[in-house]
Amino acid sequence: MMRTLFLQAPSFDGYDGGAGARYQMKREVKSFWYPTWLAQPAALVEGSKLIDAPAHGLGWDDISHEADERDLVILHTSTPSFRQDVRTAELLKARNPKLVIGMIGAKVAVEPQTSLEAAPAVDFVARNEFDFTILDVAMGLPLPDIAGISYRNEAGEIVHNADRPVLENMDLLPFVAPVYKRDLQLEKYFGGYLLHPYVSFYTGRGCKSRCTFCLWPQTVGGHNYRTRSIAHVIEEVKYVQAEMPEVKEIFFDDDTLTDNLPRVEELAVELGRLGVVWSCNAKANVPYKTLKVMKDNGLRLLLVGYESGNQQILHNIKKGMRTDVARRFTKDCHALGIVIHGTFILGLPGETEETIEETIEYAKDIDPHTIQVSLAAPYPGTFLYRQATENGWFDGGDHLLTDGGDQIAQLSYPHLPAAVIYHKVEEFYKRFYFRPSKIWSIVSEMLRDWDMMKRRLREGVEFFDFLRRRKEADAAG
Repeated sequence: MMRTLFLQAPSFDGYDGGAGARYQMKREVKSFWYPTWLAQPAALVEGSKLIDAPAHGLGWDDISHEADERDLVILHTSTPSFRQDVRTAELLKARNPKLVIGMIGAKVAVEPQTSLEAAPAVDFVARNEFDFTILDVAMGLPLPDIAGISYRNEAGEIVHNADRPVLENMDLLPFVAPVYKRDLQLEKYFGGYLLHPYVSFYTGRGCKSRCTFCLWPQTVGGHNYRTRSIAHVIEEVKYVQAEMPEVKEIFFDDDTLTDNLPRVEELAVELGRLGVVWSCNAKANVPYKTLKVMKDNGLRLLLVGYESGNQQILHNIKKGMRTDVARRFTKDCHALGIVIHGTFILGLPGETEETIEETIEYAKDIDPHTIQVSLAAPYPGTFLYRQATENGWFDGGDHLLTDGGDQIAQLSYPHLPAAVIYHKVEEFYKRFYFRPSKIWSIVSEMLRDWDMMKRRLREGVEFFDFLRRRKEADAAG
């Protein structure tokens, strides 16, 4: 077995490129998700090591010595971080020319040829689902014999091997929690809406929804929701309880855990027997009956992608959701005491100043506990990317972030310039959070819990710093 390092490379200060970061960037309130997509193959490769540099505040000088002790380095990359990740690969290769360096992630999955052409220090990239692909490499199999990779042969030519079949038996994957415990500091991972410390992992892969903007189902996970057995999931939960007792919440990071209602109810009952607090991603159409089963068995929070309050925009992005259904779902959650973190996106196809206003008022009306407002991001490999380039809504470039790691408005329409969409994000946040009822809700939460008091004060400083950075960017632009 090759001595293997799995690396989330040093990046922007506060850059979150972990498993749950569908859109990798520096957040308005600092958060870090677990690098599950790196931890999963790391769990397969005996003797491997995982380093998540951004979450642990590590720079090149802190990790450079690792190049001396390894035969193989696997870098997770994304469209926003690609150039910096290539630079890390160059530094690794310069320090140890014998290193074999591979890249994984949606960026190289959909653009293997151009990625390798832009990264001479990278020997191969793994396409699509890559867990057992990386295991084959680490076991020393010849690159021409490994399905699912594109690689640079001895002549310097780029060769694309046949695709690897999609993994159907998800129980073949080992637990990621032991890798977290072995290589990561749990306290480094936090989100504004999750209890701290938390742990996140997947009970399945893929999402049957066809949202045009969503990155992972269109590039890596696919649209067939493949799940681990309930028993397999519960065994990992038991491991977390026994070996990581400081964990206060488990977040199941499946794209949509509630895609399979009978399964999520069965899982909830088993989690209830263990007495764990848990949260998950959900679509805003879960019926009251299922919500009650989940809540009665330890569910605390749902992360819900509302995206827009305008029905036509939801149709445009193939969300498969009705605003009235989402409204009823949210009312049910409030009645049951389920906390909601709602996510919204501005600048999707069909957006106007009027639809943005409609979405802001919709968010205020349904009133999730916390929100995240993002700018529409046309990532390569998505339907939105093809649609935007074909219609001239953006130039097809990879400049999705500022030099400091903040998201920028990519899409611009004849009737709605990118600058207007960009400024509406700040307005959205202010109008949602600077309401007396919302201020009182957050203050009450702080008064009930000293840890929450400290946390919300820190997040408040970060949020106002986010607003300051936006103003400085406007002045510079």
